Amino acid sequence: MTTTSRRVVYYVLTGLLALTFLLPIAWAVVNSVSPNPATSQADGYGLGNYAALVGYGEGLWTYLRNSLIISVVAVGTALVVATTGGYGFARFSFRGKNIVFMSVLAILMVPYAALLIPLSVWLGEIGLQNSLVGVGLVLALFQLPFSTFMMRNAFEAVPRELEEAALLDGCGTFRAFWRIMIPAVRAPLVTVGLFVFLIAWNDFMVPLYLLGADNAPLPLAMVNMRQQVMGVIDYGLTTAGVVVLAIPAVVLFLSLQKYYIKGFTSGAVKG
Repeated sequence: MTTTSRRVVYYVLTGLLALTFLLPIAWAVVNSVSPNPATSQADGYGLGNYAALVGYGEGLWTYLRNSLIISVVAVGTALVVATTGGYGFARFSFRGKNIVFMSVLAILMVPYAALLIPLSVWLGEIGLQNSLVGVGLVLALFQLPFSTFMMRNAFEAVPRELEEAALLDGCGTFRAFWRIMIPAVRAPLVTVGLFVFLIAWNDFMVPLYLLGADNAPLPLAMVNMRQQVMGVIDYGLTTAGVVVLAIPAVVLFLSLQKYYIKGFTSGAVKG
């Protein structure tokens, strides 16, 4: 097969793959503004469903605020713990290090739904039951094995000579870590943050189990976006919620995609 033929096949296959992912999004966008007597957009194309969404239940901004709090707590916690943990596994030697690291990775094999009951009890004991912060901590916990794995590989890819040169120049251990190592792993760091954000922003099961209706994030609130007459689902309102929920994730991903791709290729592949 010639180079041109391979290129044509490549573009056709990637185009079909992109179309597969884009079609549901396009359907949601079109349906959210389409006329439908059973929805809030009864006449002609317009933004009636979005207007109804703003005033639905506790209010759209309340649901978005709850989703944002959960995501910020999850991302902040995961970045701090995974960065320091990954640095420790990459740079320090201690007895049983490999066993501890394999134990961390072994958590990936456990279905996280099986951990929700003990975690719910634990959150109750520390006063974080039915708390957005508690849900953020739980979501961060679930992402820590993969995040720590990525950060360990990223730190191992940084030459030790850079850190040693900084120490010889008078930097303390913390300053060398902050001024030399953190900038060197910027791409994997952004990748971990973006990955955790996407998981926390879209997660449904953990908020469903740990939160009440008064603290619902947007994915959980969308379950109730249906007409209460004969069980007919309000697809217009629901798809408007889908579009609003997707916008921050899409914008953030497009803004940081170069770090996302670079982080995966430089950090996750090694090891």
